[in-house]
Amino acid sequence: NMSDEIDLFGNVIEEDVLLRDKFLEPPFSVLDTKSGSWQDRKRAWKNIGLLSEVGRDATAFNTKEWVDDLRESGDIQGNKLPSNTSIFDPALCEVLYKWFCPDGGTILDPFAGGSVRGIVANYLGYHYLGLELRDEQVNSNREQAEAIVPQNKPIWITGDSNKTLDTITEDYDFIFSCPPYFNLEVYSDLPDDLSNMDYIKFLSIYGSIIKKSCNRLVSGGLACFVVGEVRGKDGGIIGLIPDTIQAFRNAGMIYYNEAILLNSLASCALRAGGNMKSRKLVKCHQNILVFKKM
Repeated sequence: NMSDEIDLFGNVIEEDVLLRDKFLEPPFSVLDTKSGSWQDRKRAWKNIGLLSEVGRDATAFNTKEWVDDLRESGDIQGNKLPSNTSIFDPALCEVLYKWFCPDGGTILDPFAGGSVRGIVANYLGYHYLGLELRDEQVNSNREQAEAIVPQNKPIWITGDSNKTLDTITEDYDFIFSCPPYFNLEVYSDLPDDLSNMDYIKFLSIYGSIIKKSCNRLVSGGLACFVVGEVRGKDGGIIGLIPDTIQAFRNAGMIYYNEAILLNSLASCALRAGGNMKSRKLVKCHQNILVFKKM
């Protein structure tokens, strides 16, 4: 009977609305950034004045792959990256803070990059500390924070996280970060020569930063890294995700949640032709890895 179908459909929608009321997004293992509600929240955040990042691109994984594809197809020469690099998704920050950090809690970000994760945190009443290598990025972040959250400013410290973490004595409720692709510290200069030795060295420093960060996490606290796979110069996927999981396990954490972040398909469609010449699937997602301290 037709009316039953409408009732059933209505109920499904209602459940979804109730989940959104309670959790912002349904707490499922796929987060769809293409959905209307997600896009609405993202727009609302951008309207408070979050600007494109200075320097490091927060979606570097996608950008690197895109630039590699362009270079392969001859559409780009040399190392020049597009200037309109996107900001880290503020709607994603909002959801993950709500799900994984206690209200008013403290957040440690060992690979801070741009301002978004800090500004969203402090705007929502959390207390964020970000560690960032580059001074010009930190100055840019502080300027944005002064304009948007002057009453509760995030803290950024300039320096090498591996050293800075040795000086931090407080414990944090939540670790949240988006690590850089291993040797692209500044995304305006894409080195073409990546040897295995580089990656092995990267992994030892990466593992050390993860371990030192986890040492500063409260017992029972969660750590969340948003990561994406990247290809080496042989065209093979490097395995940054399994290596990240192993690094957290080596730090004594348990692997607790994993989710897929679905990105916009528009740019993926543009890249499909070039990618499939070399039988590479177009990457339209990133991985959200969550770990728990026992």
